[in-house]
Amino acid sequence: MIKTIHNTRYEDLIRWLRDAREGAGLTTRELAARLDEPFQFVSKVELGQRKLNVYEYVQYCEALGVDPGVGLTHLAKKSPPWHRQTITGTPPN
Repeated sequence: MIKTIHNTRYEDLIRWLRDAREGAGLTTRELAARLDEPFQFVSKVELGQRKLNVYEYVQYCEALGVDPGVGLTHLAKKSPPWHRQTITGTPPN
């Protein structure tokens, strides 16, 4: 199990969240206000200095108006084939 915050798959998920924020035309301060958090919270998440737990991830997605399942599907598609079989039941290529 990978426990580091500096993981390509996690970084891709955070990039997806940042792109969603930018696509919605929100600043880090505006998103932070929606989350009722200081703007540094959003900044640290996007810079890879703070990891989101599952509940925070869902709240983050809700504040952005995106489906958390889409991000998780994106994350699962980035996983190695042996891992995909465990998560989705899809046989490896």
